[in-house]
Amino acid sequence: MKKNQIAIDGPAGAGKSTIAKMIAAELGWIYVDTGAMYRAMALYFDRSGTDVNDEAAIDRDVDGAVVELAVENGTQVVRLNGEDVSTTIREQRIGELASWTSRYGSVRAKLTELQRVMAEEQPVIMDGRDIGTTVLPDAGLKIYLTASPSVRAKRRYDELKEKGTPDLDLAAIEQEIIARDEQDMNREISPLRKADDAVEVDTSDMTIEEVVERVTSLYKER
Repeated sequence: MKKNQIAIDGPAGAGKSTIAKMIAAELGWIYVDTGAMYRAMALYFDRSGTDVNDEAAIDRDVDGAVVELAVENGTQVVRLNGEDVSTTIREQRIGELASWTSRYGSVRAKLTELQRVMAEEQPVIMDGRDIGTTVLPDAGLKIYLTASPSVRAKRRYDELKEKGTPDLDLAAIEQEIIARDEQDMNREISPLRKADDAVEVDTSDMTIEEVVERVTSLYKER
């Protein structure tokens, strides 16, 4: 068991990134946003015109992408082949594409190795879909963060509304989240699931501060 590793898994919209960033800041650890890495890879395939339904094409093109995480002025920056794509990868379309391309073995192998190297170099808190089950199986603390689809949809709706996104449909967003859950939980390689030794935290009726306090307390107890 590695005490300098915290793994947070869970479905889209459960608050993983927000919580992980706050805990990392409190502990003075490095936060590794694995979802951003998969989004950057999806953006690469999108820009390169790779047929994302063709596994052979994915396997052929995957090594053309260099994905890097860096911290600049206290903010995490995601780079794709040297370009800062931190904003671009947050587009809804890229997120959906990432959920699809992340099922390929060559994509997961490439990014998993990079994530493990990061975890060996410094204390990390890492969030994603298979961190506790695959990427960091020996993490000292594993959390499965979840919330109801309706709550996660409302969070996403509010986030998009704040960004000025027009013509939002809350019901449609909820259906997209349910569909993404289904896809993530049933992919052949490293499906989304709760690790046997993970602690489940349902954030549906919790504030961000309450979740941070809960996870931090669990870490200190360990």
